[in-house]
Amino acid sequence: MGCNRNCGLLTGAIIGAVLAIFGGVLIPVGDNIIGKAIKKEAVIVNGTIAYENWLVPGSSVYRQFWIFNVLNPSEVLDEGARPKLEQKGPYTYRVRYLPKENITEHSDGTISYMLPNIARFEPDMSVGPENDTVTCLNLAVVYNETLDGLYKVYTGKEDIKKTAIIESYKNKRNLSYWEGHCDMVNGTDGASFPPFVKKNQVLRFFSSDICRSIYGVFHSKQEVKGITLYRFTVPREAFASPVEVGDNYCFCTDEVISQNCTLAGVLDISSCKAGKPVFISLPHFLHASKVILDEVEGLSPNEEEHETFLDIEPITGFTLQFAKRLQVNLLVRPAPKIEALSKVKNTYVFPILWLNETAVIGDEKAEMFRNKVTNPVQMLGVLQMALIIAGAVLFLAFMGSYFICRSKKLK
Repeated sequence: MGCNRNCGLLTGAIIGAVLAIFGGVLIPVGDNIIGKAIKKEAVIVNGTIAYENWLVPGSSVYRQFWIFNVLNPSEVLDEGARPKLEQKGPYTYRVRYLPKENITEHSDGTISYMLPNIARFEPDMSVGPENDTVTCLNLAVVYNETLDGLYKVYTGKEDIKKTAIIESYKNKRNLSYWEGHCDMVNGTDGASFPPFVKKNQVLRFFSSDICRSIYGVFHSKQEVKGITLYRFTVPREAFASPVEVGDNYCFCTDEVISQNCTLAGVLDISSCKAGKPVFISLPHFLHASKVILDEVEGLSPNEEEHETFLDIEPITGFTLQFAKRLQVNLLVRPAPKIEALSKVKNTYVFPILWLNETAVIGDEKAEMFRNKVTNPVQMLGVLQMALIIAGAVLFLAFMGSYFICRSKKLK
């Protein structure tokens, strides 16, 4: 009788052990108390961590320019020779340091705003003054003291899975630059994403600089100031030719220049630049077709320096470090009636400059982030591990007692 009583008491222990072992492992962060608190802070509503991070970046954002200086201008003009290029830079500007403007909350769970494009030259981070002299094609690049938008994004208050996703841009869901799905405004603005990011996700974001939506795929884990981040990079497939990636067909707008849509690595954005023959690529024609790279001399593409990446804290979805890199090019065509182009032998894409816009979370923000997010989650992990170990010990104790009890009963 005593034996049966002991076995009965231990039945509760094994239930607790099983719950500790399996329940502790299977409960996702989003469903526990800490996860619910993180969800609350991830919503873009005044007073949350997400709102503070969204209103103005928590770290300095710098935009660096490298301008391609033409070393053989006389040969290019007089003989139509292949340009020999040398990058000169960086010329560094601080950007994105002002808070968003015209912020308006809407009853449909969205919030709209304008994004100030203000740039302050940083001479101590530059190779020369703003009025430095270089030899290149004439391209007026004016973005200072302008506004980008109107953006309208979901706050996540009604649906956490929509946090920061753009509902409309300039009051439209489409851009009117491309055909089909290429014309859609997809994802966020890249500053943050819905919380609980997974490695197998494709993160979509819109960039007005390149007049299109683009995407990132998981690359690796990173450690920044004691915070574990997921690095997502823009893959070569995003700029591949339609021959390789069929979904890119609607980014091919000129079959002659693209050689029947077989060339990769450059994007014609003339339709959103008032008809100017502007082409966008990754710096030094990274991932571009060899024929494009061979039209000029002096470029050396490599992924480490020239790829775009976003380092995202997976629980909150905040981008805590990033490098947005792109190159601005002009299309050069033979033009006998224009003296400067009269010797051009064939149509090609001429690099003007490339830029690197970067930021990393500041020390103060990183400490706040560790205290409010990273450390509590790590404590949860320790607690779950302790429950697993305790449950395993209880389980083994029960099994031992059960078999001892049963052997005595059989006797």
